[in-house]
Amino acid sequence: MGSIVVIVFLGAFLVAALVLIATGTGASQQAKKVLATLDSALATESQETRDQIVNLRKTELLSAIPWINRKLMSFDLAPRLRTLLYQANLNWTAGGLMIMCLVLFFFPAYIFYWKFGQILVALVVGLALGGIPIGWVFFKRSKRFKAFQEGLPEALDLMVSALRAGHSLIAAMGLVARECADPVGSEIRICFDEQNYGLELKTAMDNLTTRVPLQDLRIVSTAIMIQKESGGNLAEVLDKTAHVIRERFRLKRQVMVHTAQGRMTGLVLGLLPPVLGFLLWTVNPEMVSLLWKRDIGVKLLWAAGIMTVIGGLIIRKIVDMDV
Repeated sequence: MGSIVVIVFLGAFLVAALVLIATGTGASQQAKKVLATLDSALATESQETRDQIVNLRKTELLSAIPWINRKLMSFDLAPRLRTLLYQANLNWTAGGLMIMCLVLFFFPAYIFYWKFGQILVALVVGLALGGIPIGWVFFKRSKRFKAFQEGLPEALDLMVSALRAGHSLIAAMGLVARECADPVGSEIRICFDEQNYGLELKTAMDNLTTRVPLQDLRIVSTAIMIQKESGGNLAEVLDKTAHVIRERFRLKRQVMVHTAQGRMTGLVLGLLPPVLGFLLWTVNPEMVSLLWKRDIGVKLLWAAGIMTVIGGLIIRKIVDMDV
């Protein structure tokens, strides 16, 4: 009976995957036709001018399947997932992310429950595996934000040089958009294009800080807006802002050095119980299997897991310092 349920589940999943792939392929082919039409209509003699053509279409597609896209548009969670995917620079849809999480949750949880008969442990395993796509999104997001932070001081130095050479702020932003690498160049390019197409500077900067919610970028945005309202030497303001950001980097690295021992302690204490339990299970499976074959053993496992998580959170709170 269990094998029949597994076969039915796999068949339904394969059918849904084939439908998703077929629909996504049709949508991509239609998008290619539209882009080809736009390229032929906007064709110019200069390759540099062609590279500066801006895509004005705002992609609101949350899933390649139309009815799933309509359902997701009605949820408040979908726009947040779409923002996370954009910040992580992943070409996924919110619907695809949710489907991956659901599949990685239900299938391993069912297999574990069918194999061992422990529903609570199966739920924990399902939640752990189902959170892998979300964890990957947050990992890519933090990596992209770190790259943005590292490239921001150089971008500010370039803006300061342009301002001191007599360029306007918008022209300096355009120079940064052309010369700086991603993600700084791409995000500044969007802000620069919004300015060119009629948005106020404050709105464009607010959109920039919404797409990249970093404290350093908020400092830059606040400095620019204060200078616009009160006047003054913007090049001097941005130069000092770049100096402040570099000092924050130096202080963060110093804090990371001083808290390295605490972070290593938390990592070792968190990994020691499961790794030691797995090694003991490989040596003597019958003895270790009593932990999940008896009620008292299951309770001890839950208590140990909860205390390990609480201890890890406490250590992380101790070593995590805001700079």
